[in-house]
Amino acid sequence: MIDRAAYTDLVGRALAEDLGAEGDLTTDTCIPEDSQARAALVARSGGVVAGLEVAAYVFKSIDPASVLVARFKDGDRVPPGQEFAEVSGSARSLLRAERTALNILGRMSAVATATARFVAAVEGTGARISDTRKTMPGMRLLDKYSVLIGGGVNHRMGLFDAVLIKDNHIAAIGGIAPAVEAARERFGPEMMIEVEVETLEQLEIVLATSADRVLLDNMDTETLRLAVEVTAGRIITEASGGVTLDNVRSIASTGVDIISVGWITHSAPQMDIALDFLT
Repeated sequence: MIDRAAYTDLVGRALAEDLGAEGDLTTDTCIPEDSQARAALVARSGGVVAGLEVAAYVFKSIDPASVLVARFKDGDRVPPGQEFAEVSGSARSLLRAERTALNILGRMSAVATATARFVAAVEGTGARISDTRKTMPGMRLLDKYSVLIGGGVNHRMGLFDAVLIKDNHIAAIGGIAPAVEAARERFGPEMMIEVEVETLEQLEIVLATSADRVLLDNMDTETLRLAVEVTAGRIITEASGGVTLDNVRSIASTGVDIISVGWITHSAPQMDIALDFLT
């Protein structure tokens, strides 16, 4: 289940954007007001479905009497051509809601599918696939939910729930140690503090602080392996930067705990989903 607050405003804005002040000119002209219909949601391209709850809400936002019956659940893999849900209600309402529902469902399923591919690529290594903050504006909670559905883990939700000290923070304050010290002094021992490093020399500085996690940024696999050896389990290691399906298993084989992949939320190809009326 997703907290409904994560998508009610998004759905409202998306429908308003599509319908404008005049509504659906084509549907209102061609379809009788009392016409009822059933339609199948079809996965034209296969993948991991995510977002059925949100899609149902889109249809109900237009027609509270509409009913979406899912034959699969979020997290299930559907083959190409599979009818995975059916929605029924006013024909006009189904047509008005169609594009918004498919856009959101296709986006969420794309993220879940991309995540699942990366998770499968590192299976057996012990490394976990994580998202980043490179999400669709306004859809972060849905993007991160989709990552979980695909078998990944969530990084911090935003700037507000964890400390991640990056290169610009370090440059601004004058070093890694004072940045960690300032964060620990303010938030105490319960706050997760992570520091981004680009070299093994910076890593040694981090290990002398109270940081909980280190982000090993854009390191090659040999350097990553050395970094894992240096940390010797004293701190959680996260690899980031330039991660692809072609190299993710090599990165995982270095022994890092987490691999963060911005691609799964900023570039995953939309899952092709159609709404086909049934006769």
